[in-house]
Amino acid sequence: MKDTFIIDINNDDIHLASSLSNFVSNEHNHLPYSHTLTVIGQAVTPYLLNGVLEKLKVVFTPLSAAFHYLHQQMGDDVVEVRGNLNDHELENIKPLLGDVSKAFNLDVGLQASRPSLSEPGLLVMDMDSTVIAIECIDEIAKLAGVGEQVAEVTAKAMRGEIAFNDSLTHRVACLEGVPIKHLNQIRDSIPIMPGIQALLSQLKKHDWKLAIASGGFTFFADHLKERLGLDYAISNTLAVHDECLTGKVVGEIINADVKARTVRELAEKWQIPSNQTVAMGDGANDLVMMAESALGVACHGKPLVNEKADVAIRVGSLNSLLYFLDK
Repeated sequence: MKDTFIIDINNDDIHLASSLSNFVSNEHNHLPYSHTLTVIGQAVTPYLLNGVLEKLKVVFTPLSAAFHYLHQQMGDDVVEVRGNLNDHELENIKPLLGDVSKAFNLDVGLQASRPSLSEPGLLVMDMDSTVIAIECIDEIAKLAGVGEQVAEVTAKAMRGEIAFNDSLTHRVACLEGVPIKHLNQIRDSIPIMPGIQALLSQLKKHDWKLAIASGGFTFFADHLKERLGLDYAISNTLAVHDECLTGKVVGEIINADVKARTVRELAEKWQIPSNQTVAMGDGANDLVMMAESALGVACHGKPLVNEKADVAIRVGSLNSLLYFLDK
């Protein structure tokens, strides 16, 4: 096909990242297209981009390639490839995208439509293993001497093997008697995920609303809301008596359905159009709010979540979410 985007693999510079601009333009052509393929990585070469397109050629026909408007602005190479799906359903292509990502150690996403960065929007994020690099309940359990027992239940819940409410109740019961000062210790050394500050800074510049909806605990979620300058946070409240945890949760448990409800309620509260909503998380408990949003982003997620989400960040930092947004 004359208008199909092709890379000359016989070119001597195909393994040089600096030669990518010889094949990728700053503007797309004007051919009609159905989907955008986004390719993200460090020092992306023409050879790697061609490899991605070769592995996807049965399902996707590329028509033009241009650099994303944030290309190299945050240290990543980002290429948008516009094209058409070849009689395949996007949902059925997700496993193939995972294989491509693994083969070239790149993040790739294929989208029919994208929220726009330049319009006000809403981002709702999971907290544990998404905004921060730990599961807080597991860290509390370690200090209580029941780390392995609780971590095993956490892993099963995140894979969707156990109902979240049951798993949370069981795990929190194991924390009875833990002094509140132990939570201070975890909070003070909490590891924030790379790229979160760049992500939030860009979204704030464009009047986006930012929220945490977490099956974790208010002790940490409320702290992160203030520390990161978020607009809203909802999470579970641990019951306390005499400066120690009682092993119970106070009030409604923040599960998958409540997270999804939070997306709807916040969008309505702030008058954000549904096509400008984004949800990001890593576990099965996040899939419902991802489905509720215009864009669901898996962040170093469990295999099930990577396949169900609209796009998946498998390799890069959290700021990679920005590359899946339109200008």
